[in-house]
Amino acid sequence: MTVEMSRRLWIAVAVAGVIFIILGALAWLLFARVETSIAPDPMSIADASLTHMQEQNRLTVFSASYNATVTTTLSRLGLSARKTLIMPGTVRYELDLAKLGADDVRWDARDNTLYVEIPAIEIARPEAHIDRIQTYDDGGILMALTDAENVLDQANRKKGVAELAEQAKNPVQLRLAREAARRAVRHNFAVPLQAAGVEAKIDAFFPYERSRYKERWDYSRPIREVLAEQKQKREAGE
Repeated sequence: MTVEMSRRLWIAVAVAGVIFIILGALAWLLFARVETSIAPDPMSIADASLTHMQEQNRLTVFSASYNATVTTTLSRLGLSARKTLIMPGTVRYELDLAKLGADDVRWDARDNTLYVEIPAIEIARPEAHIDRIQTYDDGGILMALTDAENVLDQANRKKGVAELAEQAKNPVQLRLAREAARRAVRHNFAVPLQAAGVEAKIDAFFPYERSRYKERWDYSRPIREVLAEQKQKREAGE
């Protein structure tokens, strides 16, 4: 092999090497871009979860049974009648997910945590178990001569429902309802993130607890604000 042929061979090898390097770099850039485009975005997933939850409207997170015992007395024509009612009933504790706004869900990139401020628990109107109501009366003459029994029954039922609602405000039951609500909200956000392979913490709290989260809440950003910013950057880069 002559020197000239050897020189040409080395030039060809060098050129081929450069081409391979360029092609490799382009392939790496292309792969990185594709990987970035298909990598799960926790904020997009959280936003989709938020939309789904808002569409659910009301979510029952807890229920409890109570017994109300009330008595009403009625006096007419110099006579009196008294009737006692024992009313069992069930009370539901609900979240109005339509009140869970876009600004109530925030992302803190420092520790991969999604902060969710949950709407306050709402106590639904008690559902009385009509077939299990018990009544006791005293005043048969007045009831026989007038509509006293009907008046007493109506008054007792109204008072019974009010008593069930009052019992539902029991601090212990409210605490259980709030914990159930936290679990439900965390579950609704965590499952889609886990399914996408995203490791993130979900911290759900109520408005009355905001002071405990002030620093983290002020630092974090609403997910839709971040998504809008990402969209602007993509459009600017196109």
